[in-house]
Amino acid sequence: MPGIDWRVVTVALLALAGGGLWIGDAVSGRQAALYLVGGAMGLVLYHALFGFTSAFRVFIADRRGAGLRAQMVMLAVACALFFPVLAAGTLFGMPVKGLVSPVGLSVVAGAFLFGIGMQLGGGCASGTLFTVGGGSTRMVVTLAFFIVGSVLGAYHLPWWQAQWTAAPVSVVAAWGWPVALAVNLVLFAAVYAGTLALEKQRHGRLIEGAPAKTEGLRRFLRGPWPLVWGAVALAVLNFATLALAGRPWGITSAFALWGSKGLAALGVDVASWPFWQAPAQARALQESVLADVTSVMDFGIILGALLAAGLAGKFAPVWKLPLRSLVAAMVGGLLLGYGSRLAYGCNIGAYFSGIASGSLHGWVWIVAALAGNYLGTALRPVFGLEVERTPRPTAC
Repeated sequence: MPGIDWRVVTVALLALAGGGLWIGDAVSGRQAALYLVGGAMGLVLYHALFGFTSAFRVFIADRRGAGLRAQMVMLAVACALFFPVLAAGTLFGMPVKGLVSPVGLSVVAGAFLFGIGMQLGGGCASGTLFTVGGGSTRMVVTLAFFIVGSVLGAYHLPWWQAQWTAAPVSVVAAWGWPVALAVNLVLFAAVYAGTLALEKQRHGRLIEGAPAKTEGLRRFLRGPWPLVWGAVALAVLNFATLALAGRPWGITSAFALWGSKGLAALGVDVASWPFWQAPAQARALQESVLADVTSVMDFGIILGALLAAGLAGKFAPVWKLPLRSLVAAMVGGLLLGYGSRLAYGCNIGAYFSGIASGSLHGWVWIVAALAGNYLGTALRPVFGLEVERTPRPTAC
């Protein structure tokens, strides 16, 4: 196993510590804590290799379901933590609310486009951030076009909102948290069991991952982690986000903010767009990005992944990339950004935090996104991208 890259580790630790002090002074201690929670998320995502995109792809192409089963564990833990608190409306004396969004054409179209973008861009929202922090130069391209697509989505969102849309539905509010939790747990268990059955049907057994080269504390520090470690840690860290920010974890609203601030600096009157005229959005556009919860957590995720890559000794950017792969990153990034705005979030804000919030929109999102992932997986070979399949045994 490669040795620890102490240069990378030192840079990441200094950036996390210095950034925390800076944000604490400029904004608040609570904001600094959210930045560090983002750092912990980046480390968890990298060490557990908790990628939604690859999990969807290998299940679609090869019926391997370990990644999907880990997601069901993550959602089950999150719902068990979130539902009673959201029903009460407060946590440690602080008002809290979930991410409950409308269901309509905008969500279906946006999640479908996002799903295609996942497979062409090579990552989801969280995956893009942690792989950028881990040293992936291709994902820097995906992130840049993710931001561009987010701005376009923000500009076009009013048209999509004018199409068919149903009111937001919270199953926690509609059924009460005990019934809502029971129904969701049954659904998670059904998906978990279904992936087991389909994987065994395809392969005759469960496909085991590569054996870990580290154990105990060394494995905790340097990775790789079992997927279930990542699943539980992400659920707990999302709950910490709820406690500190008053709402669950999100990622992509920051991308629209960064891109729009860039356009504003170039003289574009983005403040006149309907998207930026709502009070909260208008305030975010005027204030420093350090005052935006999502932005500081995104910065933390990148640096937490950088720290994890240094600890694993795997920070090694590759600068020469195939042209078709770069084109896929650009197209994928645009679809990711545009789709996330239309769908009121991404694999984190709409799927993970949406379902953890009891939002019906989260379940609609995952169905449409899986359809997009199916098409995106089929398109990957066109751009020279791999689709992982387990070799079939051959007769002697």
